[in-house]
Order: sequence, then structure tokens, then C-alpha cells
Amino acid sequence: MQVGRREPVPIRNLLWGLLFISPWLLGFLLWTAYPLASSLYYSFTRYDLLRPAVWIGFDNYIELFTDDSQFYTVIANTLYYVLLSAPLGVISAFLMASLLNLPIFGRPFFRAIFFFPAIVPTIVVAVVWQFLLNIQFGAINSVLQGLSLPVIPFLSSPDFAKPSLIMIYMWAQGNAIVIFLATLQDVPRSLYEAATVDGANALQKFWNITVPMTTPVILFNLIMGFIDGFQNFTLPWLLTGGGPSNSTELYSLFLYRNAFEFLRMGKASALAWLLFIVIVIFTGILFRTSARWVYYGGESK
Repeated sequence: MQVGRREPVPIRNLLWGLLFISPWLLGFLLWTAYPLASSLYYSFTRYDLLRPAVWIGFDNYIELFTDDSQFYTVIANTLYYVLLSAPLGVISAFLMASLLNLPIFGRPFFRAIFFFPAIVPTIVVAVVWQFLLNIQFGAINSVLQGLSLPVIPFLSSPDFAKPSLIMIYMWAQGNAIVIFLATLQDVPRSLYEAATVDGANALQKFWNITVPMTTPVILFNLIMGFIDGFQNFTLPWLLTGGGPSNSTELYSLFLYRNAFEFLRMGKASALAWLLFIVIVIFTGILFRTSARWVYYGGESK
């Protein structure tokens, strides 16, 4: 007598697995895959949210490069900001983490203070820095005036606005500091002891042991810094709004204006995909060049 065929176990397990992850799959398809596909489609259309999208091919991309004079200003502002803020942010976080890794009095308190900017809402950070940097009633300029020194137009001068944003970015490195601290505590003590026996001073041990052993995390924070810099929106929008004289009109602000002020969703989608391509290129360059300076334990440098 022939027994009915049983469903293969691997297929049954696959179906059960798909059933269990179906809520995530549904969310991914609705909130990630579909918006991505839609934005790619809309980047080839003229769409203003009020009328149906009209297919125009590559006209949005061509307009950006040939008929939008502000686009190149935005590119210059963004590259200036990203190429300075990402490396300087990593350097400041690494130096602060190195100091906080020393056996100093009150170290837990100082660690909490340095991490504090990472948990404060961005709007609070913006309000605090507006109070500090304001040219009329700001705390820093009040001190300068009290010392009979000239005031500094941090946020109201095209020459100082971007450096001021970079300074604030370097200050708000709490997450990177925590990651660096965890890495520094994993550096083998035996390496420092051997270097001490060989007569190395503190600077030599820092440069030849600490830095090489933390280069994988330096690479990680540098990549995250580049990605965050290209997408940075909230703080520049709250502090300067793209001014003065478009000196802080970064890519994300320009994209936002096209989408929600000018209702040019097609052009904004094209800007978003160009940004995606640029981020992928920069990340790829960092990975390609990392073999020359990133040291992984057990490998030759």
C-alpha cells in the first residue's frame, strides 16, 4: 500500500521561516523596497504631488548639471563640510577617548559629560549653540566684548558659518568616543609593557601601538562620519537655514527645498539618487585604500 507523499522537511522549514519573518518582510517591502523603487521612478519624471507624474527621462539629471547654478554651490559647500568634518570629528573623538582612557580622578564623571551631547535632542543642541554663538547676546561674544576684543560673527558670516558647523560637529562626538574607549581598553597591555622595556616614551607608544591597534575602528568611524556628513540636515537647518548667502546650503537642505518648498519631487528624487551614488563611491574609496593603513590583529601591516 502506497503511503501519501510527505512534504520535504527543508521546504516545510522554509515556509515556517517565511511565516515567522513575514511581518518584517511586509514592513521591508512597504517601507523600504517600495519607496526606493518609487523614488527611482520619480527621478525620471516631473512630479509635484498635485498632478500625476509625467515621464521626462533624464531631464532632471541634465537640469542639475547644466541649468541649475545653485547645484554647484551646494556641491562645493557639502564637499567642504564633509571633507573637513569627518576627519576632524574622528581625530577629536580619538583624542578625547585617549584622554578619558587615562587613570585620572573623576574619570566616570568626565566620560558621562563627553557622552552627553549624543543623547541630547538636536533641537536642544541647536538652541544652546545659538545662545553661545549669537553675535549680539551670545555668551562667547559677551566674553570677548568684556575683554575688549572684537566679536566673531560665527553664524552670520559666510566665512565663519561652515567652520562653526564643523566645530559643533567635532564637539558632538559622544558615540564615536564610546566606541573608541571600548577599543582602547582592548589593546593588549603586554604591548605597552614590551615597549616600555625597549625604552619607548609615551608618544612613541601612542603612535606605534595605540593608533595601529585602533585603525579598524578609525576606519569605521570615518565611514560613518562621511555618510553622516553627506546627509546632515537638522543642525544646519536649525542654526543657519542654509545662510548666510547660501554659505551653508548643504546637499540635504537643497534636496529638502526642492521636495517640500518647490514641490519638485522628481528633481528631489534625482538628487537623492545622486547622493546615494556619491556615498557609495566615497565608501568604496575608503575601503579600497584601507588596506594601506588599517591593521587587523594577526595580520602584517
